[in-house]
Amino acid sequence: MAPLRRLAAARLAGLLIALCCLATASAPAIAADSSGSPPAAGRQGRRQPLVPPVPDGSPEELLAYIESLADPAAMPTSRGRLRYYLRKAAAATAEAAGRIIADTEPGDALHNRGVTLKLDALLTLQKLGERGAAEDLAAFASSLPPLDDADLAARVQKAAATAEVEAVLAAGNPADAAALVGRLAAALRTDPDDLALARTAIDLATKLADLPDGEPAAAAAFETFMPILEGSDSPPVRQLAEQTAAVARRISLPGHPMKITGTLLSGEPFDQATLAGKVVLVDFWATWCGPCVAEIANLRREYEKWHEAGFEVIGVSLDEDRASLEGFVESKQIPWPILYEEPGGPGWRHPLASYYGITGIPTVVLIGADGNVITLDARGKKLAAALERLLGEPPARIGDRR
Repeated sequence: MAPLRRLAAARLAGLLIALCCLATASAPAIAADSSGSPPAAGRQGRRQPLVPPVPDGSPEELLAYIESLADPAAMPTSRGRLRYYLRKAAAATAEAAGRIIADTEPGDALHNRGVTLKLDALLTLQKLGERGAAEDLAAFASSLPPLDDADLAARVQKAAATAEVEAVLAAGNPADAAALVGRLAAALRTDPDDLALARTAIDLATKLADLPDGEPAAAAAFETFMPILEGSDSPPVRQLAEQTAAVARRISLPGHPMKITGTLLSGEPFDQATLAGKVVLVDFWATWCGPCVAEIANLRREYEKWHEAGFEVIGVSLDEDRASLEGFVESKQIPWPILYEEPGGPGWRHPLASYYGITGIPTVVLIGADGNVITLDARGKKLAAALERLLGEPPARIGDRR
């Protein structure tokens, strides 16, 4: 191969991904872009393909074909057609690179080039939101024999891990994550200083908590990953572990007590002992948070229904302005205690929110009468169902029967 051709081959995948980012970051695509814009009609009225089909040929000829797809002269100028072109070019690159891999021996320079090109083509398809791209990438990585190029092997491993994370999350079944958590942990033990791999692991653990009934799987993932990351010799990895510790602490709350400290809006210190024997909902909220304010009516309804039976709400306000908060609480006649601390800086900063890694609101924590957390998912109708399960019938209903 001529030096220019080697250079083009080395940069092709990066160019595809860069153009992919350009296309997706541009102005909103038209409706047809979701399935790809149609190619232009030729002189005889026939539609000419923007991307020519993959030819039969030697690995060198296939590589030349792949390089031709990265020629700017072959690319359309409109955003919609560019997105269509990128999808087709990436798919064609993956197919052609697969043939190069099949027709060359492991360890050969062309073989490794084929692996690189197919890997990056699948990454491009994944970035473009192509259905099944994450699964295809994970399957491709697992099908490869051991690679003699350590850097390429590491790239494949990281790409496969990211793809598997996406596939597991898309499936929506937390139980499917157990095997992946084990593989990521094994990879981290081999190289605990790998920041990219550490971020992939933390991303999986954090997002598992957002799946239905995903809290136990998320807690198990954090319990597996955190000791490895905390023992890393890499300052960035240890910093990531430190930043994530608070999130891990919150996600691991179910089945354990929650520490509640702070100052009441009145200025008096809060005493958690007053909650002994009660079912408690801790609500992290703010007056500027639309969903938080919308939930107040539901909270008030459940509070009035169940308070005499032993239900309490503790609001943790993340407001910055005390006067605005006090005015809101008074105007809405909120009956439950509110914890508030002066921010002490820009943004909302409450020690309790920081301690439990609150990154978005509303966030709620439901605690049982025994003091152990029951769930982190108790808003709307779920709160009503949980209270009925925990407290039986509300006193008002019992009184109505007499």
